[in-house]
Amino acid sequence: MVKNKGKGGKSRRRGKNDTENDKRELVFKEEGQEYAQVTKMLGNGRVEAQCFDGVKRLATIRGKLRKKVWINQGDIVLLSLREFQDEKADVIQRYNPDEARQLKSYGELPDTAKINEADTNFGGEEDDDVEFDFDIDDI
Repeated sequence: MVKNKGKGGKSRRRGKNDTENDKRELVFKEEGQEYAQVTKMLGNGRVEAQCFDGVKRLATIRGKLRKKVWINQGDIVLLSLREFQDEKADVIQRYNPDEARQLKSYGELPDTAKINEADTNFGGEEDDDVEFDFDIDDI
């Protein structure tokens, strides 16, 4: 019988996801970068992110993060801004909730930033209130 020499199998799956609890060095923003919160997942490796400078940008998840780091709605990310397109950016780092809290305590994130919450309405329009024109007793 031929021994499998592929990249799959039980032994590979056992060794995966070991990096979840590792403490990594906190990455701060530099010139040409901005912190943002993911407002919407668009698919195809793209997200809509509300930057903390007040601009909503279309961001692309870079290839290194694409299948290794899962980004969800409400996550705090570090965007690399494009010099030639202000409304587009690239996601270069995802912060877990502990790192995001550290950034907030260092004063890097504004106090209004919601960490670890999927509600990313940013004080905008509310879609929760639905009103009907008819009376339920008439039906």
